[in-house]
Amino acid sequence: MNPANLILNTDSYKFSHFLQYPPGTRGISAYIETRGHPDQADVLFFGLQMFLKEYLGKPVTRADVDEAEAIVLAHGLPFNRVGWMRIVEHFGGYLPLEIQALPEGTLLRRGVPMVQVVNTDPESFWLTSYIETALLRAVWYPSSVASNARKVKQIIRPMLEKTCDDPEAVLPFRLHDFGARGVGAFEQAGIGGAAHLVNFMGTDTVTGVLYARRYYGADMAGFSIPASEHSTMTAWGVEREAEAYSNMIDRFAAGGMFAVVSDSYDINYAVSEIWGQQLREKVRASGGTVVIRPDSGDPIETPVHVVKQLDYHFGSTLNGKGYKVLDTSVRVIQGDGISNADIGQILGRLEAFGFSAENIAFGMGGGLLQKVNRDTYSFAMKTNARLDETGIWHDVFKRPATMNVKASKAGRQAVVSGLGGLEAARLDELKDRRNHLETVWRNGELLRDWSFEDIRARAK
Repeated sequence: MNPANLILNTDSYKFSHFLQYPPGTRGISAYIETRGHPDQADVLFFGLQMFLKEYLGKPVTRADVDEAEAIVLAHGLPFNRVGWMRIVEHFGGYLPLEIQALPEGTLLRRGVPMVQVVNTDPESFWLTSYIETALLRAVWYPSSVASNARKVKQIIRPMLEKTCDDPEAVLPFRLHDFGARGVGAFEQAGIGGAAHLVNFMGTDTVTGVLYARRYYGADMAGFSIPASEHSTMTAWGVEREAEAYSNMIDRFAAGGMFAVVSDSYDINYAVSEIWGQQLREKVRASGGTVVIRPDSGDPIETPVHVVKQLDYHFGSTLNGKGYKVLDTSVRVIQGDGISNADIGQILGRLEAFGFSAENIAFGMGGGLLQKVNRDTYSFAMKTNARLDETGIWHDVFKRPATMNVKASKAGRQAVVSGLGGLEAARLDELKDRRNHLETVWRNGELLRDWSFEDIRARAK
């Protein structure tokens, strides 16, 4: 059995759809957008290229057709063997589709198409909708993670600009990805981890780095530092807690920055007594920076209190904007169940106490890579036009009387520049305006290969 069989990468009900279109249908066009209120530019498009290279870049084989036919018939549904064998025999197994998309990293409002797909073979009109399950999933998840990470960036950036001398140097490392263990699958860690890296450069999700390298040519998209976990600290026992921390200094301070989880027993004691007194001079003399991680307690009050304790024991200086920056030997990271609202409150409280936002970084795991779904941004893929045997496109749309928000666009789509940014337009009414949708894929060939550097620059 081939678990990556593209024919089976769909919903069950799709198997019968080739029999349901009007006679004479020669083409079906569909598009992907986020539905809902269009006034806020809050969706960052990312991730399509991973799907194109990994799945559409591999041809369907006769063995795939044979396998799929047996499974689908046993599953209780009709199977389009003629259609799939045509793809194998006439197109070398590559799907006869043309996919247009906005450049990845583009920021757009809800209601603006980011992808549009149409069949290139008149006899494969059924294929456009068939691919919806896999294609929509390939777009909504990474775009949602990238969009959520961007929202965190929007929370942190103003506080850094207000309280930090060099916010652009600090910002890329303010949100660290701890999500690898909190997702449902290895592939999800890679896709979501790469999506996070569009906005930030700190990560412990190795798979995200690998995906950014494999699919976008990023030599090294993310970075990390040596860090402890509770098992390595509690293995020393409560009576040797200070030795555990001292060992971290000995092992890693020469390399620069390292993180130590310090709440195994009592975060206040660890900061005020062990770090702040017993190891203070050793930390200062080491030449490195210890990033102290409180991993329990009140998610807002605890990290703020730790910063204040470190200021008391290690001291701070005023930067050019008049805010306190801890001694270079110490910093803080808060990563225990952190939310966007928590980040805003922590930074607000630190600012109120006169501290620069550069004193603290944040880690996010399941909240970053797992707590999203298709409805987070209301992603949908909808058919918008049907081509008949005479070469005429007919509008296709839905207009539910009971839920207008689910209305879909009629007619082949384009994306143009408007007063408020990118906006949707009918392709047949484009005239001399530039269409920002570009053909990125046609009949098995990748026509646009976006680099991670390109995407980051566009998203920035």
